[in-house]
Order: sequence, then structure tokens, then C-alpha cells
Amino acid sequence: MTEGSVSKRCTCTDGGRRLGARCPKLRRPNGGWNPAHGSWGYQLELPPIPGRSRRQLRRSGFDSRDAAVDERDHARGLLDLAGGDKTVAVENDTLLHECRPGIPLADRDTVARRARAGVPATTSVTVGEYLPKWLASRRGLAEKTVRGYADHIGKYLIPHLGKIGLQDLRAHHIEAMFTAINVRNAEIDKARASRNAEVRATVKGVRTVGAASQQRLRATLRKALNDAIHKDKLIAVNPAIGVELASGKRPKARVWTDKAVARWKATGKRPSPVMVWTPTQAGAFLDYAEAHDIVLYAMFVLILHRGLRRGEAVGLRDDDVDLDTGHAAIVEQITTVGYRAITTTVKSDAGDRVVPLGPATIAVLRAYLAMRAGWQQVSSDDWPDTGLFFVQPDGRAWHPQTVSDRFDDLITRSGLPPVRLHDLRHCAATYLRHGGADMKEVQETLGHANLAITSDTYTSVILELQRANADAAADLIPRAKPKAA
Repeated sequence: MTEGSVSKRCTCTDGGRRLGARCPKLRRPNGGWNPAHGSWGYQLELPPIPGRSRRQLRRSGFDSRDAAVDERDHARGLLDLAGGDKTVAVENDTLLHECRPGIPLADRDTVARRARAGVPATTSVTVGEYLPKWLASRRGLAEKTVRGYADHIGKYLIPHLGKIGLQDLRAHHIEAMFTAINVRNAEIDKARASRNAEVRATVKGVRTVGAASQQRLRATLRKALNDAIHKDKLIAVNPAIGVELASGKRPKARVWTDKAVARWKATGKRPSPVMVWTPTQAGAFLDYAEAHDIVLYAMFVLILHRGLRRGEAVGLRDDDVDLDTGHAAIVEQITTVGYRAITTTVKSDAGDRVVPLGPATIAVLRAYLAMRAGWQQVSSDDWPDTGLFFVQPDGRAWHPQTVSDRFDDLITRSGLPPVRLHDLRHCAATYLRHGGADMKEVQETLGHANLAITSDTYTSVILELQRANADAAADLIPRAKPKAA
């Protein structure tokens, strides 16, 4: 390989022709280089490759001779990586020759790592090109996990980061994405709080991306970039690792106290995303549901009494409910991918559980079975054999979102303070603990993977319901009566 030459040139012309290195302004009167005129560059002969004509690498625009020499030597180092491998020699030659002016040459360590892994040095890919290919290469993922990854990629990662080269991606790009997401969150919240109905309508059904969702979004990107390092050998470091976000901790459950209800009626604001009814409010809801949606009443009773998840209740199988012994086995669930309902096993080993049923719950479920038998008799041969415990009057399975929509409609019409359908599960846990069950029993009934989840979620609300005991210690301490004035 030739040494390569380094020279200084300018763009001055004489009679329409560039002077280049012949411009007299390039040097001072004393013969030294003029730092205020022209720029440095280098020229390097590229190794001969069979079937290709002679080529040279020419790069210019350097402020100093040393800078030009350093990059020339860097280019020579990239060419040296080929050794005797002709394939790598062709790749590295192409990598240098096609590098656009003003763009730094490839990092030597990255090219060397790719050469060792058999990855072409010329591979250039943007984040938007890499992520779909990465997702398509994943194996053994649950369908809902794939949908979650796809949503993250399509809704956030590609729109914000897609045009950035994978090798050029840095932490500040990712931080800028989350900043933009939070700006949009603020816009949505402001529109929701507007007194203008048309403004509120612009964000109807639009969700903000909360702290927990942002954590999951970063986890998707972090996993993809880890694979780009270890499997695909495309990058050396993961810029997502150093990005700091809000913790995304589970929100604390709060009770709909009289004061909280009054504030909600005045402002429309909830004290927490997770709200729990008092037992009186829960009873009022069940009374209203029994009178206005008898078809789903029994399901709501079971969720509220035993803390089932929505998918677990919708997917409860006939064979897993034994009202004679008073037990229900929670084995399968019907959940959604997008809007499409799918049947899967429950989400964890802890979720696969048997829950005892009390007399009040059993009585409601027996009444439901009698009603269901009437539906089946009317349908006769048209009744589908789903094997499910809770079905629609025509025998078909419930769609989970339909159950949530009907629940929300009942809440709105009843005038009760709002809770989510999932919050009935929180209500059940709270009533269990308040009624004397220990945290371990609550954990096993709900199917939590560990006790910490149960404790972190429900300690505050249980204490709030036990406020009647707040003066227990004070009541035991005798005090002297105040003297008369």
C-alpha cells in the first residue's frame, strides 16, 4: 500500500481555472503556511481489486495538516484489516470509496468486530430499517408480546428515530423522543381539561403515554439494540441503557371517600388512576347492575368477590367451576391482541390457581346458571359449545372489551364515582384484607407472582379503610380534664 500524500489547496481561480495547490496565498511571505487560507487534504491509492479500475481516496477540508494525516492513517488502518482476505479487502475498499465528504470514516474497532463476525463492513442501516427486521427475526414470543413490540416500533420508535443511522444513534436522540412524548402528553391533558367541547373532542380516545408505558417502550428499544450488539454485530454500545425515565411505579390505590367524591363532582378529577369503592359503594353498584344488566351481573359479582382479572372471568371454563364444593380453578383467559380476542393460559404460574367460593357468591352463580339454561333452551340446536361459564344470551363468548364497555356504561348511569373494571379486583383485595385475611391469602387469591406486588399495591388503601382505628392508641392514654376558665 502506498504512503499517500498530504497537501493544501484552495478554491481560488485564475482565468476561470482553479489554482488548487499553486495559489500564492497559501503561504506567507516567509514561506510558512497561511492558516487563514485554504484547507488540507490527502490522497491515498486504494489497493488494486480484480475487475476494477484504479481508484484513489481523496478527502479534503481539514483545518490542519495533522488532522489530514490522522485521517489518512486511519484510512490505511481500515485497509490493513483485510490482511489476505480478498472479500474483506473489497468491502473495506468500498467502505472508504463511498464515504461521502464531510462524513467521518468508520470506526476501526467496529469494522474489525464486523470482520470477525462475518458481517460486511459496508452494511449501513437506519433504525427504521433495522427494527422491523429485528422483530421479524424474534422467535417464541407470545402473540400479545409481538403486538406490543410492533406498536412500540410503529407508533413511537420509527416516527421519532427511524431516519437515524443505527450506528449514529445516541442517548440524546432517545431522550429527545421521550421529551416529545411528554410534550404530547401535556397537550392531550390540556385539551381534555378545556371548556371547549370541540377541543376536548380532538383527544377523545387518545391515550397519554404514562411512566410505566415509557419504561416498556425503552425496554423494547433496549432489547433490540442489545441484539444489534450481540447477535447482528452492527453496533458496539447500547445508547438506551443510560436514558433515565420516571420510575413507572404502580400507582397507589385510593378510596372513594366522601371528600374525594365531593372533589370529583366539583372538578372531575380522580385522586389516583387506581380507585377503590367503599363496601357501601360496591353494594350500590351490584344492586344497580342486578337491576340494569342481569346478563353480566354474576360476572361482576365474581370479580368483586374473588378478584378475578377481566380475561380470567371471560375465559372461565364450565369444567373449572364446582359450585358443590365451592371452588373455581383459574386456568385460561380470553385477552385481546389489538381488538382480536384470543384464548391463552393465565399469565403466570401464580395466576394458575384455585379460589374458594363463599355461599353468597355460589348463590349468585347458581341463579346465573339457571338463567343460562333458559337461554340455551331457547337457542336449542343453535347454541354453540364454547365450554365457557360466562356467555352471552346466544351462547357466544364475551369479547373482553364489550364487558368493559358495558361496565363503564353502568357506572355512568348509576352516578357512582368512577372506577375501572380492573379496579373491582383491587376492591376485592382490599375487602379481603380489611375483613381479616393476611397478605399471603390476598396474594394467592389474586394470583400475584410475589407478596411485594400485593403489599405495594394495597397497603395504603387498607390503612385508609382502617382510619376508624386511628385513635385507638390515643383513646387508651388518660388525660386530665381541662381546668375551667
